Amino acid sequence: MMALAVTVAACATAQDGTTSYNFLKITPSSHAYALGGNNITVIDDDINLVEQNPALLGPEYDHQVGINYMHYLGGSNFMGARYGQGINDHSAWAAGIQYYGYGSFEGYDIAGTHTGSFSANDMTISATYTHDISEYWRGGITAKFIHSKYEDYSAAALGVDLGVNYYNPNHELSFSLVAKNLGGQLKKFAETRDNLPWDIQMGVSKQFSGTPFRVSLTLNNLRRWKLPYYQPQDKNSTSSPLVLKDSFGSNLLRHMVFGVEFLPNDKLYVGIGYNYKTRTDMSSYQRSILSGFSAGAGLKVKAFGIGFALAQPHNGTTTFMFNLNTSIGELMR
Repeated sequence: MMALAVTVAACATAQDGTTSYNFLKITPSSHAYALGGNNITVIDDDINLVEQNPALLGPEYDHQVGINYMHYLGGSNFMGARYGQGINDHSAWAAGIQYYGYGSFEGYDIAGTHTGSFSANDMTISATYTHDISEYWRGGITAKFIHSKYEDYSAAALGVDLGVNYYNPNHELSFSLVAKNLGGQLKKFAETRDNLPWDIQMGVSKQFSGTPFRVSLTLNNLRRWKLPYYQPQDKNSTSSPLVLKDSFGSNLLRHMVFGVEFLPNDKLYVGIGYNYKTRTDMSSYQRSILSGFSAGAGLKVKAFGIGFALAQPHNGTTTFMFNLNTSIGELMR
């Protein structure tokens, strides 16, 4: 189980102090992953983004289907699908399923005897509803059933995301506030009840008038200010003692995720992101010079939208994500 914990949680939650259901922090959206792994404000014709903020869903996603695949750390592979449909001119619903597979593991008992191989996986099934509050404001809610199975152990939980988004197309300005993963366990692994990694996030995206550039800033972990981490005193030594980093500047930056996009037209984007928390989480995991950075691109070809993103959290490991979305209505024309 230790190998599983390191593989799954190293990038998303290292030094974070929370270890339960942290796969919920890993976005299935290649667009959001390219922009630092967390973005709750980007407006795009891609239903995969709805996972980041339920208020990004709307009637404009009518009959749209999105699928995603991600090769994560080690032998971990994640995949999922989502479908959206308009109810009327001001509301919509969506449903999705996400699977997190962590590969095969070798089991041993307390005496060191091999007990065979086993698998481990998590899964979420979600339903989303949104409604326009006014001309520029939209609110949404996502309910998630969460199931985990590690060898012979299983657990279940129920989570809720609440979000609001302000979008003014005349100024290309988007602002969002989201509360994620509110809820708790329905069934425990053992005697201890695990908490969901609930969070409050705020973000803004703005495209500069007359230019093809859009910038985004997402603030996360807003329910607590201090996000200390440990860094080797000697970065060139694997046995160096760890030093606590807890300055005002480091705490501030660990709440921030930055993204910049190049948008030459409405069918193409190229984006890069920087997540300081990811970089500093990897400080004791042989991080590379690219740790914390991510990049990706998306292209709309007729009725299909294609997106991909890459990141290298630490040396020897590259994560890759692929998205595909299409409108059933457009395909039938």
